[in-house]
Amino acid sequence: MNFAYSEEQELFRKTVRQWVDDKMPKDYANELEQREHEYPHELWDLFTEAGFHGVGVDEKYGGQGGDIVTQMILMREIARSLAGLAWVWGISSFSGAKSVGMFGSEEQKHRFLPQLANGEIKFAIAYTEPDGGTDLLGAMKTKAVKDGDGWRISGQKIWCTAAHVSDYLMLIARTDDNPERPSLGTTVFLVPTKDQEGIETRQIPKIGMRAVGSCEVFLDNVWCPDENVLGDVGRGFHQSLATLNNERIMLSALCCGIIDGAMETAVEYIQQREAFGKTLGQFQSIQHFVADMKIMQMEAELITFNAAWRQQQGLDCGIESNAAKVVASENAGKVADLAMQMHGGMGYAYETNPQRYWRDARLYRIGPIANEMARNSIAEMMGLPRSF
Repeated sequence: MNFAYSEEQELFRKTVRQWVDDKMPKDYANELEQREHEYPHELWDLFTEAGFHGVGVDEKYGGQGGDIVTQMILMREIARSLAGLAWVWGISSFSGAKSVGMFGSEEQKHRFLPQLANGEIKFAIAYTEPDGGTDLLGAMKTKAVKDGDGWRISGQKIWCTAAHVSDYLMLIARTDDNPERPSLGTTVFLVPTKDQEGIETRQIPKIGMRAVGSCEVFLDNVWCPDENVLGDVGRGFHQSLATLNNERIMLSALCCGIIDGAMETAVEYIQQREAFGKTLGQFQSIQHFVADMKIMQMEAELITFNAAWRQQQGLDCGIESNAAKVVASENAGKVADLAMQMHGGMGYAYETNPQRYWRDARLYRIGPIANEMARNSIAEMMGLPRSF
């Protein structure tokens, strides 16, 4: 196995890195993050100008093409500066390029994907329910009822990133109260939000990713036409399972970017900051911090791109994607914490970047699936009985 980037991928990585340094350096990202509850539309527009919304979208639908590994390279490089703000690109890419690309009809692909690739529409994911968290099926109360040539949807969703500015909600709802099996009876809808009655969004104040906006969504008899049903009626949960590995690998790539950015920031700081007559980088304990950071970076990188490579090859990657999510998220938190420690008191100040990486990294041990649940999944895939 060779996880080295191809010549084309390495050129893409270098191009994106230079673009990030020029267009969205760390201090700019820190400034955006301090605009609490203000969605960074200019960031979306920068991605549009660069053509990034089209990465992963098939060229025949107006995209840039690019395989799964290329998408992960992009996520990692923008997260090096943006940390959690990288979801400004990632959410629509995942729900559009991946989900519509996998399960959309030809009509839906021709309708949605060119608009997404051109940065003309935004998607949000509306899956989690207030009483459920990871227990998606057991707690699902949102219902969709057939009504003529469409559906009426009522219920509540939570932790819907950027729902307040999105054009469509990729939403899962129960469409059959008495399915043959518990895993059946749910359907995925692309619910239009513009000029739509019955939808209300409320942002949730939180410690990280404050500029992106995470929302509660309330739906009261909201209309969705048949043409916006994604995939097969009644098989929404099965479709979702097919995309989970990709979501976890994408999150792992984001965590690799956080590691890159936090380590880069810390190493630069300790080479300049002086104490007791020498730079911090000359102290053995600080050098051990740097060595530990590098080891955690290598570990996260290898396990993440192993999972991406396996998915790209069409190989099973359930264990690998869950393991990547666990390792990369936990290492990102540790590296960000070390970066704060190395900055001393200034690491706790909003004007510096380690605190931003630290706050954003903390989420990824919880969502979109808690690391405890990811470990349960790994054990179950190894033949052990289900523990929940």
